[in-house]
Amino acid sequence: MTMPNAFVPGSVALSAQDEALVARRAKVLGPAYRLMYEEPLHFERGEGVWLYDTEGRAFLDAYNNVASLGHCHPHVVEAIRRQAGILATNTRYLHGLILDYAEKLLATFPDALGHVMFACTGSEANDLATRIARTYTGGTGIIITDFAYHGLTQAVSEYSPTLGNAVNLGSHVRRVPAPAAYRTDGDVAATFEAGVRGAIADLHRHGLKPAMLIVDSLFTSDGILTEPTAFLKGAVDAIHEAGGLFVADEVQPGFGRTGDTMWGFQRHGVVPDMVTLGKPMGNGQPISGVVIRPDVVDSFGRNARYFNTFAGNAVSCAAALAVLEVIEREGLMANARDVGAYLLAGLRRVGERHEAVGDVRGAGLFSAVEIVTDRASRRPDRDLTTRVVNRMRQDGVLISVCGPGYNILKIRPPLVFTRQNADTFVEVLDRALAAR
Repeated sequence: MTMPNAFVPGSVALSAQDEALVARRAKVLGPAYRLMYEEPLHFERGEGVWLYDTEGRAFLDAYNNVASLGHCHPHVVEAIRRQAGILATNTRYLHGLILDYAEKLLATFPDALGHVMFACTGSEANDLATRIARTYTGGTGIIITDFAYHGLTQAVSEYSPTLGNAVNLGSHVRRVPAPAAYRTDGDVAATFEAGVRGAIADLHRHGLKPAMLIVDSLFTSDGILTEPTAFLKGAVDAIHEAGGLFVADEVQPGFGRTGDTMWGFQRHGVVPDMVTLGKPMGNGQPISGVVIRPDVVDSFGRNARYFNTFAGNAVSCAAALAVLEVIEREGLMANARDVGAYLLAGLRRVGERHEAVGDVRGAGLFSAVEIVTDRASRRPDRDLTTRVVNRMRQDGVLISVCGPGYNILKIRPPLVFTRQNADTFVEVLDRALAAR
């Protein structure tokens, strides 16, 4: 099955310039890369919530949370420029900036999470968390949700089923149904806990000791499952009883996106053993991290040397520190809460007008619109979802899809999104659904 919302060479007519770029990509980058949208986009610059193509046309970016403060935020750009002109070195030398950042970052977490280790990508952060969990527990078993995505390294791809059937899951991996209230009869918390306990039992039955339960705290790839809150406690208790750890993957939900909390796991009233960070951490400058209970990392730290050449370098730490400063100074958590609620209300009004909208849900500036063939069956409508995404792209608004049926609009704009931006988004979505 082809990837949704992807360009297929030869399927549409492109300009001579873009045809040449596509050919050059194929020649030098090989066959593994994909371009988004049926008609690919060629961008030249970005500013705030906007991306501009080579003809100067502006596109509203409601998808990219890497630049979660908006593209080319001047405070972050200046922090990178200034530090790059002074010093760019690694963690084997004493340097105060990495400590300034680590202290400010840890202050946003519960007191029990007292250490942070740095990497460059979310994949690396989850890979490191896996190593630490196996050292601490002596186990290898990993429990995930059905359509999870946690990264691209060998170890992490083995528990990222959203990568597709060509990427085999590990024999030590167990999947449980995601806690989807729209598709779950009865108590979501009890159902999810039962799934985790069943996975633990199956690991034991095969002679495997559990090492960790890892979830994206908004279950992004599973469909952005935001409600109800506070349903994770039973599942966390279950993995702890089995001697394993709970890892909250905050690569997509974190850094104030939910509006009410800095971190997605806080919506559930639980304290993870480890938290992994990435994507928006440097607003485009590569940096990621693992925030950890000190006792969990103690044995690993004493017995296994950890060094990552670029992780925690001064330039990346300067960018990451600037990100925290902007979130605080510009009140971006409050903005995510206010504009997110405004956007969600607009999406629900659109849903009332279109039978194809089965469910609308969200938390802060992270929303989902589930597209179905009809509301009675709730059957995913992948084809319509793809058409809607590409119609919105033609109309100047960028989003993508998620969920096992590829039928859920993934709406994840920068935290500087305004009510005016939300109005534009709702208007364009309404037109795209009407054009079905």
